[in-house]
Amino acid sequence: MTTETAPAGRITLPGGEMLAWSDLPKERLADGGPLAALAARIVPAGARVLLAGPHDPALLDRLAHAEVTCLLRSHPDAVALAQRAARVVVGGPAGLPDDETYDVVIAAAGLDPVESVEGTRFGWDGVLARLVAAVRPGGALLLRLDNPLGLHRLVATSPWYADRNDSAWVVGGVLDRAHPANREQLRERLTGAGLRPTACWAAYPTAGAATALLDADQLDRDAGSGLFDAVLHGACAGGFTTAPVLQDPARLAVDALHAGRAADLAPGWLMLARRPVRPDDQATPTADGDLPAVLAQTGQPGIGVLEVFDGPSGWRWGFTAPASASVPAAAPFASREAAYRDPGALTGPVPSGRLLRTLLLDAALRRDLAMLRTLLHGYAGWLAGQADDDGRIAGAGALASTDNVVVAGERYAVLDPSWRATKALPRDVVLARGLWRFATGLLTGGYAHPWSSTLDVAGLTVVLGGLAGHDLTRETVAQAVDAEVAITAALHGLDTGNRGSLAAKLHAIESTDPPVGTRSYQQLREAWLRQREEISRLAALAKWTDEMLTSRERALRRAEATIGLLSGSLSYRVGRLAITPARLAKRGARAAKRRARSALAPKQEEQQ
Repeated sequence: MTTETAPAGRITLPGGEMLAWSDLPKERLADGGPLAALAARIVPAGARVLLAGPHDPALLDRLAHAEVTCLLRSHPDAVALAQRAARVVVGGPAGLPDDETYDVVIAAAGLDPVESVEGTRFGWDGVLARLVAAVRPGGALLLRLDNPLGLHRLVATSPWYADRNDSAWVVGGVLDRAHPANREQLRERLTGAGLRPTACWAAYPTAGAATALLDADQLDRDAGSGLFDAVLHGACAGGFTTAPVLQDPARLAVDALHAGRAADLAPGWLMLARRPVRPDDQATPTADGDLPAVLAQTGQPGIGVLEVFDGPSGWRWGFTAPASASVPAAAPFASREAAYRDPGALTGPVPSGRLLRTLLLDAALRRDLAMLRTLLHGYAGWLAGQADDDGRIAGAGALASTDNVVVAGERYAVLDPSWRATKALPRDVVLARGLWRFATGLLTGGYAHPWSSTLDVAGLTVVLGGLAGHDLTRETVAQAVDAEVAITAALHGLDTGNRGSLAAKLHAIESTDPPVGTRSYQQLREAWLRQREEISRLAALAKWTDEMLTSRERALRRAEATIGLLSGSLSYRVGRLAITPARLAKRGARAAKRRARSALAPKQEEQQ
């Protein structure tokens, strides 16, 4: 695209533009993801907004209620976004007029991509000072900072300092004093620039394509939350499927959560800061009191971004519907055949407690059979309370697996009630499905547990059912796997062929398989060790069987030799000569007896 195809008068070229470079993100989320939902809540209607740096075009669509000016360094990007923005300034911060101020300045790509390598270089602090100067009194700045010690670097197979791509204009490490390296340093820089930080969100699984934004202060305070556990696990499990990683990022994120360090290990942070109306105003701004504490990308029609708000009475649900008008507000899964998601159920308080899956994993790792029995008994009893008179469970309870149930004391509750089954399922099938999903993660994830290593997934599911007080059979487990296939097919809109492939894959899961999804070297190594152990066991069994067959063959040969030796002796021959007439006499007596019976039979019939 050239400037001739761009809207006339919308692109300003003050100098320093990069003519053959593009910064627009290649990985884009539906409707802009959590960042767009957050920006839409921060920006009031009719506000003047400055988007500094490259952003997803969907973000501009979500800010259609405001007057948006884009500040870019790439001319091709300016042409691509000119249709959506009121004005585009190309060339970096030097091109901004000194007398222009904005209600909200958003630099959600960081400050490094704002500065052009073809123009005047400001440095990180210089760019920050220029953007702060563009914030009007009472206005806000939303700024992203990447974490040099984030989870994404801890699990990466290639070190960050070996990046030789063209996009690596700036090498970000903790030794670069020009850049802040943590949240506290960022707060100090913002405060020194004249702003008041009011909120901060941790971005997972990557800073540039965050599918989950979580309030960093809440992460520090509430390490045992089942909601944070589920959101972090879901974001990290689905965010690292395109390339191998060193270790399971979902497990690392959840461990960091329960250690109170999930905010510190976040790949990046989004900091919201406001400029006081008066320079001497020491009061803390209160305009951000109704911002969500959690924003999570769902990927489901009808629910663009799942939101959670922290109020006086605790956390409450909310959601941002997709901006696209072509998607109905209450659209279900791709198919309603087995399950769907109901946005109307996302109202009211969020259940408190810890995630059942995490509690079960902890008990299994500690070999605490008493705790496992208590948790599973409570889970099975709670499911039984959801069943009707026919023993079937409908609605959200039918899909209440261990990764969507929270436990607080003796109380069990569905965490996200918007997941619903189209038809009621038998109680034992619901229980078996939940236990099968947990058993699959336990075995394929390589977790230590108190049961025999020779158990397969279905066998461990039956064992867990016994701990829960239910006599599950392998046939019931097979029905549960079929239900899982139907639910997954409805979620992803799979056709008949893909559904058959999925069914074959789920039914064939073995304890020696690596987990589905993320390819972690640690988990692949553990799977290899389990496979080697299984091969060693089978080799030992084959060796024992071979030795047993050899022993039996030798015994048989000895018996044949003995028989052959005895059959050739004089005593054997004399004995045979003595026995043969007796055998012949016995046979003759039997034949005479049969003839006599045949002769008497007609006479007996006449007498009768």
